[in-house]
Amino acid sequence: MFRLRFGYLITGITTGLVVILGFFLSLPDGKLHIVFCDVGQGDAAYIRFPDGRDMLVDGGPDKRVLACLGRHMPFWDRHINLVLLTHPQKDHMQGLIGVLDRFSADYILRSDVFNTTEGYRDFTNVISRTHVDTRYVVSGETVTVGSTTLSVLWPSAGQIATMRPSSSDVGYVGSVGDVLGAKAPENLNDASVVFALRYGSFDALFAGDADRRVESGWQYGKLADETLEVLKYPHHGSKTAISETFLQRLKPELAVISVGKNSYGHPNESTLATLAQLAIDVKRTDKDGDIEVISDGRRWEVRK
Repeated sequence: MFRLRFGYLITGITTGLVVILGFFLSLPDGKLHIVFCDVGQGDAAYIRFPDGRDMLVDGGPDKRVLACLGRHMPFWDRHINLVLLTHPQKDHMQGLIGVLDRFSADYILRSDVFNTTEGYRDFTNVISRTHVDTRYVVSGETVTVGSTTLSVLWPSAGQIATMRPSSSDVGYVGSVGDVLGAKAPENLNDASVVFALRYGSFDALFAGDADRRVESGWQYGKLADETLEVLKYPHHGSKTAISETFLQRLKPELAVISVGKNSYGHPNESTLATLAQLAIDVKRTDKDGDIEVISDGRRWEVRK
């Protein structure tokens, strides 16, 4: 009996030490952590800011984003400060439903466009059920999280206006998600939220699925210096994602392509050839798994 209880005691102490060690290891380290999650054919990125607050950009096509959060968040943490949906298509939106069911959030950032799919209705329903505040953003707005700044570059208010249903669309009620009877915009990629993240002299650009047809409208030019360190490559590396001229202007040191097995030919061979020609380093979630970028505001690295 004594040996049995002693064994329980040792197990309890060991478990307690592991929890305590995990707690201290998860304390803010004053660095920016960006994790591009391997969620298959879709987008999801988890950001932990230097002060310990965090953000999730998109949620991928299914529940695989939860496994990524489990790998990179403390196991006891059930709160995400910011959730950003670039645009309401399944490969970016669907995983957020499970996230919002399991994690509380301060508020959601998104562009003011809608979809008419069942998945979109599920997404708006979980927002209503959990009472998460929603903020619709357009170019020119900024969000500050401690020493980190998020600058919205797209969509413009004018772009959103062209994609809103007219007053004659029966069933359209508002921007909350009750859109029965309304026709969804033809190309939701055109309203994808594009934003620049700056921490010290480190810059990262998140381009969602915004294609080259709208790149001229990006209010870009908010670099801390003359160097863009990381580009979340738009639209999974598709052929029409970004023009070579614009890519030359950006000239990121690293391009991250969020992609999985697909029938679309993503990433396109011409995209990969252009990136190689411009000597831009490339990481892909389908080949590299989760990709973590860490910066202290001056130096940065990709964690192996």
